[in-house]
Amino acid sequence: MQAQNFPPAVNGNLYTALRAAFPQDLDAVVVETDSGLFYTWRDLERGSAMMANLFASLDLPTGARIAVQVEKSVEALMLYLATLRAGYVFLPLNTAYQSGEISYFIGNAEPAVVVCSGPNFGWVSKIAFKAGTRYVFTLGEDRTGSLLERAAYCADQHTVATRNADDLAAILYTSGTTGLSKGAMLSHGNLLSNALVLKDCWGWRTQAQGGDVLIHALPIFHVHGLFVAIHGALLNGSKMIWLARFDPQWVIQKMREATVFMGVPTLFVRMLAEPGLTQEAACHMRLFISGSAPLLLDTFKEWQARTGHTILERYGMSETVILTSNPYDAQQGERLGGTVGFALPGVSLRIVDEQGHGVAVGEVGGIEVSGPNVFKGYWRMPEKTAEEFTEDGFFKTGDVGMIDTQGYVTIVGRSKDLIISGGYNVYPAEIEACINELAGVAESAVVGIAHADFGEVGVALVIPKPGAVLEPAKIIASLKSRLANFKIPKQCFIVDSLPRNTMGKVQKNVLRAQYSFVQKL
Repeated sequence: MQAQNFPPAVNGNLYTALRAAFPQDLDAVVVETDSGLFYTWRDLERGSAMMANLFASLDLPTGARIAVQVEKSVEALMLYLATLRAGYVFLPLNTAYQSGEISYFIGNAEPAVVVCSGPNFGWVSKIAFKAGTRYVFTLGEDRTGSLLERAAYCADQHTVATRNADDLAAILYTSGTTGLSKGAMLSHGNLLSNALVLKDCWGWRTQAQGGDVLIHALPIFHVHGLFVAIHGALLNGSKMIWLARFDPQWVIQKMREATVFMGVPTLFVRMLAEPGLTQEAACHMRLFISGSAPLLLDTFKEWQARTGHTILERYGMSETVILTSNPYDAQQGERLGGTVGFALPGVSLRIVDEQGHGVAVGEVGGIEVSGPNVFKGYWRMPEKTAEEFTEDGFFKTGDVGMIDTQGYVTIVGRSKDLIISGGYNVYPAEIEACINELAGVAESAVVGIAHADFGEVGVALVIPKPGAVLEPAKIIASLKSRLANFKIPKQCFIVDSLPRNTMGKVQKNVLRAQYSFVQKL
């Protein structure tokens, strides 16, 4: 809950810093889309100014929230920038959310403005108006919608609203897998401080150094695609090659024109399935970054072999943006598969036991962090906010991990995924790592299921590699030779796939519900 310090005379509005990084030539291309459109830096400036002026004409209250559930488009990026420069609070919503979820978010955040896709206007507007929202606009991925129609009548010059670094810039709702979703409040200073650190840590190259070009293949309602990728490119004055939806063949083709790619593990796996992914195809690339979900060691190694590049894995969350990163510069250390690297400059990270006491190097415990990137708290949840922070100001991430003797952080799992079987703590990631090393295994997930005798027992779900035939009994037998008995899953099931959210994370809450019948076996 620390704010970035800015000189009093400087506008702490994040847009001010992003705009200052625009290149001198505003007619240079900033975004090239997969549909053949080209947008200049001047387009971003003018488009966001017109939308910001539209918001100003609505006489919105100070601190008004602007909730957005639209498909990915450059106009949606302009909408985000317009919200920042107008001094309001951006509230991105996953495009997969349905009416029940949208009702909760709008009811909880009480946005003054809601922007949705055209086909959803009917049901979204009913929810919004019933909750007291004054304005509902539409925005299509094909440059249509009432938002653009109204903004077209507004001036294309706008004076950026003055904001302090500690003022609220965005609210990101967590997935809510263990209860009601919580709105993480991120300030202008939270977002800018993290972007500046990553610009340095990841070696973003200026135009004078040859320039970087980012392949942007992520959704923009999430930290990874919106804050990490977009802020990184804009703050560096870098061009983006923009995909509305991921296409592995198109990405591989565009690597010859780009230098940086950010993705979730699923995207790397899909590219590895393409024969066109070769060292020659990736020879122009400088950096591949993975996050938002654990990267399998097999994927890490196969990517090295196929492309000659070592993926940089990092760790972050909605409440903090990015916390740790494997080193970009080889002089600072090796990029180690299975780890998320070191705490970023300015970030304090510690591992504690259940009583909040520090643990020894190499021991597993809860991850707690502090720094200028750590959020202000949960929207309208003061009790929950107080509960999630320690007395000395560290945020309890809910993740479980360890730090080795070199300082590398390894994530073991989420505390809510911890299995307590017969009084013993069982970390699913440890078991999954063992299963994933077995011949013929593509991926696995282990979840805890209620059990009358042991309290909880583990259940393993295993995906075979193409053509492989796996036997659950043999998998269990293999684990018994490597792990303590209390860690061995009660049952093992061979499955074709695992349920995932839009960022590629396995939805273990779904698996726990699906396999709850195991307790009766």
